[in-house]
Amino acid sequence: MATTCTGNKNIQGHPCFSGNHKQNGRMHLAVAPRCNIKCGYCSRRHDCANESRPGVTSRLLTPVEALEKVREVMANPILGPIIKVVGIAGPGDPLANDETFTTFQLIGKEFPHLVKCMSTNGLLLPEKIHALERLGLHSLTVTLNALDPTVGARIYRYIRYHGKRYSGAEAARILVDNQLEGIRLAAAYGMTIKVNTVLIPGLNGDQVRHIASRVKDLGATVMNVMPVIPQAEFSGIIPPTPEELSAVQTVIEQIISQFRHCRRCRADAVGLVDAEKQIAGKKCVATA
Repeated sequence: MATTCTGNKNIQGHPCFSGNHKQNGRMHLAVAPRCNIKCGYCSRRHDCANESRPGVTSRLLTPVEALEKVREVMANPILGPIIKVVGIAGPGDPLANDETFTTFQLIGKEFPHLVKCMSTNGLLLPEKIHALERLGLHSLTVTLNALDPTVGARIYRYIRYHGKRYSGAEAARILVDNQLEGIRLAAAYGMTIKVNTVLIPGLNGDQVRHIASRVKDLGATVMNVMPVIPQAEFSGIIPPTPEELSAVQTVIEQIISQFRHCRRCRADAVGLVDAEKQIAGKKCVATA
């Protein structure tokens, strides 16, 4: 029997946490360009208007520009009524950018009714979670791809942590430890937590069930198993078919609720998950 979401904070209006994604929309603010880890499947070198994948944006925003964009969208007669969530999901890692915290502060003052959401790799989560709680963060997504550091070492090229660069199993161990502790602390604050896991055939398939059980025990309520995008160092990887992905989700659903309508959103996505209404510019930009 599938697990039901029981987070302390209401997720009914959140389209990316099993909420009504056909009526409720979200708005991502691309204010966080810097990242502190290097994933083998991540490419942020360029963006074009018809692309839809994490880590890309048509334009980087300052916190003030982000506030202006929220004003513009909320005043739009089509978009305004459907936007329930304002999130920061890159194009780098939000916690590695001070602009994230400034933006949430500005949005919270002027639009307190909007749900604040963030997506992170979790490296800095234990030390930043208290600031996020003070800012009223409602929902948190953490991308966790392996519990075994030897597997993680094949996924992550390196991490940058407290001024030092780590690689191999040491880097993966630091990352995993911080991800798990960050999830535990976020759950203690009552935040609603979703865990993203990128399914990479032949690499971390045997990790997914273990991840599901561990994060459920720590307080996560939703999991999103998503297919790897064959790019960057993993350009030769053949991603799972929709049928293979669905089979994995069905198995994991016995442990924790599955988010099945993921569209691997851009860092500047605006509108409904299933019917994008973009107002971003069309110019391609480098974000790496």
